Amino acid sequence: MTIDKKIKKILLILFFILMSLVVLLPFWAIFIGTFQDGSMLIRNGLNLKLDFSTANLSSYIMLFTDSGDYFKWFFNSLFLTVIQVVGTLLISAFVAYGFAGYEFKFKNFFFVCVLIIMSVPFEMLMLPLYIQINDMHISNSYGAIVLPFMANAATIFFFRQYLTGIPKEITEAGRIDGSSEYGIFFKLIMPIMKPSFAAMAILNGMNSWNNFLWPLLVLRSDKKYTLPIGLNTLMTPYGNNYDLLIVGSFFSVLPILILFLCFQKYFIEGMTAGAVKG
Repeated sequence: MTIDKKIKKILLILFFILMSLVVLLPFWAIFIGTFQDGSMLIRNGLNLKLDFSTANLSSYIMLFTDSGDYFKWFFNSLFLTVIQVVGTLLISAFVAYGFAGYEFKFKNFFFVCVLIIMSVPFEMLMLPLYIQINDMHISNSYGAIVLPFMANAATIFFFRQYLTGIPKEITEAGRIDGSSEYGIFFKLIMPIMKPSFAAMAILNGMNSWNNFLWPLLVLRSDKKYTLPIGLNTLMTPYGNNYDLLIVGSFFSVLPILILFLCFQKYFIEGMTAGAVKG
């Protein structure tokens, strides 16, 4: 290896170390904040230095003994995220497989519609969706949160791009062997789609877990609140529960971190393959 290549490699490593620090510092600041009282957070704000003389576990004790509905909100978000991710991946994969593997009338027109939906901001769709949910009499329910996003346009597009790179000989061989169309999809196509499923599971899981505006519009009962809404209720004009807010926010990061660690093996492969195929 030449000197120039060694220098470039060292600079690249230093760059990624710097970027990692930039990403990790906010998490470290939140972690440090969990060992401080709410009054100290108000006076000093978040910082990167842990003062052992004032550090305590009062916020953790409050979280596990006197947190009110926090864990109810947590499991509401967890339940909705799992349902939405599984449903979105399955339905979007079906639709994308139809676009990639079959020829039918108005195929290109319908795919252009998917692309148009991707370009429409959600804020423009909120009012029509809200009216539709009310007309269906399912407001203030978990179905109102999950159903509108089951067929995700971006996920359909990504899966379609990934599937166009799969040789058609695979599906033809399945038909020759007498497998049904559903058998081909579940036994042949889905195992090949693991990297794309992992990538979209992470992205859809993040979107669902952090979803704030739509659940806020359709939910009325505080027992059904998701975690972002519940944490927001801790900030009021009459007083802010910073102790619970900071430690609750820290624990809210963990499920997404675990999701990424579980699927990181396939994440980069799925993202790059879906980006260049087709």
